Amino acid sequence: MPSAWIEAGFSIAAAQVRGKELVVWRSPDGQVQVWDDRCPHRSVRFSLGQVVGDRLSCAYHGWQFQAGDGRCAGIPAHPQMLPPREACARTWPALEAAGMIWVRLDDADVPPPGDDALPGSWHFCRSLALARPVATLLPSLSRLGWHACAPAAWASPDDHLRAFALEAGLDWCMLHVWTRATAGSAAMQRDHADLRALRTAIETSGQEH
Repeated sequence: MPSAWIEAGFSIAAAQVRGKELVVWRSPDGQVQVWDDRCPHRSVRFSLGQVVGDRLSCAYHGWQFQAGDGRCAGIPAHPQMLPPREACARTWPALEAAGMIWVRLDDADVPPPGDDALPGSWHFCRSLALARPVATLLPSLSRLGWHACAPAAWASPDDHLRAFALEAGLDWCMLHVWTRATAGSAAMQRDHADLRALRTAIETSGQEH
């Protein structure tokens, strides 16, 4: 997801990667946190809770979990009680690159784009959710004139747009797109229109089997 969606100490967002439900939030020191979206106490969604200092507080009983290691650091109903060691949120390694938040669920995950695929002067444009596996998306991009420019990276015919295609779940993928255009410019607005047309072209093309 775009990193701008998560503000330090305030915003919490639910996300889903390959069917796994996650919560994304930012601690006051600016570090992005990506955890399983389930409180280990009663399995309530963390994404319904709130950030309290450098902790994420569950909406149900208010148990608070520490940024970084996800360990329970406070139980408001029993402030003198030492939290049980097994009360620990499942955390995932995450980083920010190219205006996006990237989470690593296993060794097969595609790493964030390097400078060879996405120069630092480019800007994030938008993401397209497509109801098809990546394996059937790539031939469609090729037929539409897009070409591979780096591992998992594709460039538009005029190299004005760069895209990364990632698996999102069963028969779903995400196409994250960056542009040479400046954010908020007329050129960026044209890019959004072009991407709507690209989505239509992909969805109406025959899936490869």
